[in-house]
Amino acid sequence: MTDNVNRLRRDAVAIWRAGVAAVDSERLVRDRVRFTGSGLDVAGHPFDLSSAGRIVVVGAGKAGAGMAAGLEQVLAGTPAADRLTGWVNVPADCIRPLAHIHLHPARPAGINEPTEAGVAGSREILRLVSHLSAEDLGIVLLSGGGSALLPAPIPGISLADKQAVTRFLMSAGATINELNCVRKHLSAIKGGNLARAARGARLVALVISDVIGDPLDVIASGPTVADRSTAADALAVLEKLSRRDPIAGRRDIPESVWSVLEAKSRAPADAPISNAVCNLVIGNNATALAAAAEKAAALGYAVRSLGSEQQGIARDVGRELAELSRSIRDSDPPTPVPLCVLSGGEPVVRLSPTDEPRKGGRNQELVLGAVAALWEDGMDRIAILSGGTDGEDGPTDAAGAVADADLVREARTRHLTPDPFLTINNSYAFFDQTGGLLKTGPTHTNVMDIQVILVDRSPD
Repeated sequence: MTDNVNRLRRDAVAIWRAGVAAVDSERLVRDRVRFTGSGLDVAGHPFDLSSAGRIVVVGAGKAGAGMAAGLEQVLAGTPAADRLTGWVNVPADCIRPLAHIHLHPARPAGINEPTEAGVAGSREILRLVSHLSAEDLGIVLLSGGGSALLPAPIPGISLADKQAVTRFLMSAGATINELNCVRKHLSAIKGGNLARAARGARLVALVISDVIGDPLDVIASGPTVADRSTAADALAVLEKLSRRDPIAGRRDIPESVWSVLEAKSRAPADAPISNAVCNLVIGNNATALAAAAEKAAALGYAVRSLGSEQQGIARDVGRELAELSRSIRDSDPPTPVPLCVLSGGEPVVRLSPTDEPRKGGRNQELVLGAVAALWEDGMDRIAILSGGTDGEDGPTDAAGAVADADLVREARTRHLTPDPFLTINNSYAFFDQTGGLLKTGPTHTNVMDIQVILVDRSPD
């Protein structure tokens, strides 16, 4: 039995890693961008480089370092390489030396909040784009985490204001769409404002999507895309979430944020985006799930995919996946073929009020919710993994967690039960003590999360 349990856990990790490898940021750029002699072909879209202009690369995101490195590799040894320059905002642990493109540490590792360093980098990006000429080509590299890495507060808003409203939204369980809606309307670079700064110069954005459905106006808060939301929509998000705790909500959102958004809601609409801007998605969660499915099949599993639209409260999603795995395991007739269920998306954590210390992320909380649901039957013949493809899960050093029958036995040996940890959102402590943390370090990509559920359906 122990060998089979260990196999399920090993296979779950291998399947998840195959999905992450498929969206490696360097690989995605190398596979979709090529130098043609007179220009670049980007996913079938030609961009002429016959003029003597520059190739100016800017951008932000957890995948920014890999994307920039991939682009340098594509152009290495070509006449275009000497015309290449740029600046990309990335997390501090993604910094590495590149020949032409400067990687700027815009925030510390594991702290997904805007910083003064990010503001300085964003101002430099706006400066570079605003100086593009008609002969130049601007390439914008965008990926998950780009919003926090591109802080450029509009007049009337300070960085502290943006940090406060970001913390409030995340603690209130805001979706990524709600979070980005508010951030866009407080920014001089998001919501299409980077494209407006180019003043009609040629821009092509290469996008690795970390948002369900790949909406270009939401990924990294859409710096190169016309914004479909309004300041009134942003106000509505704040009103809705602050009603969950009217006193704390109003206190935690700076008055300047309310004032600026109310003024914007009465102002004329922003100028349209130039037709010279081209936005191309080069990788997403579906790319990762397809590779994970291929790996699962190679390991001998029948595969069922639930798609890339997993949303909701993380612990509730975990319980739902647990019940699904239980129903599959206990269905008649049994079969010798094990099943792999895959899903992707980005659920959220709703923080519970507590004064106790806690630590965790949405993936760890999802798996802990599954453990709680399967606690009584011990997770027999089931393994459940959830991991962020960026290698980060909340403010922790883990990408997520993986649980199986061995983990439940270890928890019982240590006299631990999941519910007290789940109640205060302290999932990291539970998995740290039971050996369930999934640690990879930064992966330099981000296409949301991948869940892998393995079920042994063979007869007892």
